[in-house]
Amino acid sequence: MLIGYTLARYISARFLRTIMMVFATVFGLVFTLDFVELLRRAGDTAGATPLMMAQLSLYRTPSIAEQVLPFAVLFGSMATLLGLSRKLELVVARAAGVSAWQFLQPGLAVAVALGLFSILAYNPLSAALKQQSGRMEAKIFGTRSKGLGPELWIRQKSVDGQAVIRAETAVAATNTVQRPTIFVFDPQGRFMERVEAQDGVLRDGYWEFHDAHVFSTEDEPRSYGTYLLASNLDPSQVRQTFTPPESVSFWKLGETIAKAESAGLDASRYRLQYDVLLARPLLFVAMVFLAASVSLRFFRFGGVAKMVLGGVGAGFVLYVVTEVMRDLGGAGIIGSSVAAWFPAIVGSLLGTLALLYQEDG
Repeated sequence: MLIGYTLARYISARFLRTIMMVFATVFGLVFTLDFVELLRRAGDTAGATPLMMAQLSLYRTPSIAEQVLPFAVLFGSMATLLGLSRKLELVVARAAGVSAWQFLQPGLAVAVALGLFSILAYNPLSAALKQQSGRMEAKIFGTRSKGLGPELWIRQKSVDGQAVIRAETAVAATNTVQRPTIFVFDPQGRFMERVEAQDGVLRDGYWEFHDAHVFSTEDEPRSYGTYLLASNLDPSQVRQTFTPPESVSFWKLGETIAKAESAGLDASRYRLQYDVLLARPLLFVAMVFLAASVSLRFFRFGGVAKMVLGGVGAGFVLYVVTEVMRDLGGAGIIGSSVAAWFPAIVGSLLGTLALLYQEDG
């Protein structure tokens, strides 16, 4: 049963305003801390002005703040429900025959709407700004941002045979890999040589490795300033797959997954990111249920502080479970769909169970 339009609009506005205030507070805190850290890193770096550091921090903050969106929903919902309870507005609503399930409907609707907005609009914006921050940071500090994690594996075939390339990292949105090790095989699959280089760049039809050391089973170790290896990989295809998952817009994740797989790269991190984004509205709903399970106690009954601490603890546990599942999914131990949807589904069920026990049990 739905509640009246006026009450629904009032409660929705309270939920939305409080959640946005919590998120804005976290955003400002993250920006301030990151700005101070960038100023410390800048030191005597030529051309690194405070204004540039503020701009760089502004580009980096949306991606960082995106990770705390679920907790903004949790704490914002808790603050909203506690405020309504403290002012006895929930008491009046209950006296008018409105159950907890009914006055939670606007909050759940706001959670779903925020989840969809974060997927369709906020994530593409934060991804674009993160890519821009990576380029700006490399220009200022001369650093290179990591790509697909601590290790990158590429398997390729060419006219010379097969090769397996292991790199410590890849430079995002480029064709460059850092500290690669190449295992070269002949067309029959027999091992020929191992190559260790400082870095490598994928050109049209070949890899160009710099400061390379070649080890084979037949000859003495050799060193080359430049070592060329034929390749059938498309540079433009590989360039996009060297971008970290959090720097890829939701609208481009499907294309990136397809390109990564066709290039022989592991696309599990991109699949996981895609599924995590799809599960975000349900995760926000779970946060509202968790907030309701610890925030509907009347102030005159006491024990509110303990329930709030319980809500914070439940949110922390859910965060730990989410991170563990993401690590397992990123490592390929479990499927990306399971890793992404398990915390949201379990959190929703547990929050609903706790609320059922309080209200109807």
